Amino acid sequence: QVQLMESGGGLVQAGGSLRLSCAASGSIFSIYVMGWYRQAPGKQRELVAAITSAGSTNYASSVKGRFTISRDNAENTVYLQMNSLKPEDTAVYYCSAGVSGSRPYWGQGTQVTVSS
Repeated sequence: QVQLMESGGGLVQAGGSLRLSCAASGSIFSIYVMGWYRQAPGKQRELVAAITSAGSTNYASSVKGRFTISRDNAENTVYLQMNSLKPEDTAVYYCSAGVSGSRPYWGQGTQVTVSS
């Protein structure tokens, strides 16, 4: 079992920044990738960024150059630094952990609202 606890969402003006955090606990040794997804009202959940246990990263084209995913292995925490935020970034952001031999785990989600 893996537990994920997100924090850092909120309301920000366009052009501003936010940093999301996702702290993992439980069977963290089995996690091979962690990612951030988002879901806007009426839209499907989409991948925003992911980072493997080896440190390789992947980004959605819509956030490349603006968002940065990173991880602190000592703290078992993954971060999503979001800069130059746009109103279209407004969504509920979910942390996810890919675990060997198991379904992915999800956090409870954190709301990010970007006002124009």
